[in-house]
Amino acid sequence: MKVKTILSQPLLADLFKKIGKKLGVEVTVEKEYGVVGKISYSNGINRYFRGTTLDINTMCSSEIARDKDYSKIFMKEMGYPVIPWKKFYSTSWTIKIKSKQNINKAWQFAKKIGLPVFIKPNSKSQGIGVTKIYNRVDFFKVFKEISKIDNVILVEKPVTGKDYRLVVLDKEVISAYERIPLTVVGDGKSNIKVLLEGKHKEFQKNGRERTFKINDKRLKMTLSYEKLTFRSILPKGKSLKLLNNANLSTGGTSIDVTEMVHPFFKETAIGLSKDMGLRLCGVDLMIDGDISTLPTKKWYVIEINSAPGLDHYASLGRKQQEIVELLYTKVFKAMGKNN
Repeated sequence: MKVKTILSQPLLADLFKKIGKKLGVEVTVEKEYGVVGKISYSNGINRYFRGTTLDINTMCSSEIARDKDYSKIFMKEMGYPVIPWKKFYSTSWTIKIKSKQNINKAWQFAKKIGLPVFIKPNSKSQGIGVTKIYNRVDFFKVFKEISKIDNVILVEKPVTGKDYRLVVLDKEVISAYERIPLTVVGDGKSNIKVLLEGKHKEFQKNGRERTFKINDKRLKMTLSYEKLTFRSILPKGKSLKLLNNANLSTGGTSIDVTEMVHPFFKETAIGLSKDMGLRLCGVDLMIDGDISTLPTKKWYVIEINSAPGLDHYASLGRKQQEIVELLYTKVFKAMGKNN
C-alpha cells in the first residue's frame, strides 16, 4: 500500500483520488489549488470535501463542534466532564454586543480559579493561540493577541493527565492515539535552540509539512517560566516540555493506542459523538491515568472536532500512513450510504 510521504492538503486530495479509484468512486478535484473536491457514488450520491473537512456531518452539528464554548455547554448539560471554563470577549466585541465580559473580568476569573490558567481562542483549531499563563502581564498581553484572531476568548483551569484523541466513525472508534507535546531531550552539549532546530529538521525529513515555529512566542514564555533561555544546555537525558498543547500540528508526537482503549472510553467517545450529532468526530480526552484501564481518577473531555484531520498523524511513519489510508477508506464507504 503506497502513500505519499507528505500528506499536505493537495496530496490528501491525491489520496482521496486513489481511494476513489479503489472503490469505484469518481473523485473530482478543482485544479487551481487541489484542496476542494466532489465525490460521486454510483448510487447517485454526491459528497464534497475541503481539505480535511468531509461531507459527512450535518452543518449545524459541525458548527457547534467548531465552537468550543457552545459545545462545552451542551456536553456539560448532558453530563460529560468538561474542563472548567468561562468565555470572555475582545474589547471591540464587548462594545458591539454591549457585554461586560471584558479582559478585566477575564483576569478576575483567572485569579478566582487560580493561576496558572489556559487562554485559548474559541473558534480556532490545531492549537493556535492556546497558551498557559502564569502572571498578570502575560495574561493581558496574550488575551489582547488572541483578540486579534477571535472575538471570543476562553479562560480554562489547567488539568493534568495524558492527552488522547479518539476518532469515531458512526459507532466505531477507528483510531486512537496519545498526544505528547513538543519536547526536547538534552544531550549535555547542545543548547535548546540547537535541539529545537534538530527536531524541526527531523520533522521535515519525515514529511511533516506543518510543524512548530522556532520563533513561537510561547516557547520563549515557557523558557522564561523555567528560568532558561534558548542558549541553555540541558543535562543529558533531561526532557523539557516546551508547549502546553499536544497538537501534532504544533510539534507534538503521538503513540498509537487504538487496540488498547478500554471499553468505557470507547463507549464514551461513541456516545458523545452521537449525542453531538456527529458521524465523524475527533474526541479529545485528558485522563489522569491510562486509557487502557477503567478510570479511577478524574478525566475530562477537552473538546471535540467535526473534521479530525489525519494528515499530521500520517506523517509520523509508514505504519501510520497505511492506517490513515484505511481510515479514510472507511469514511468514503460511510459517506456513500444514505444515513
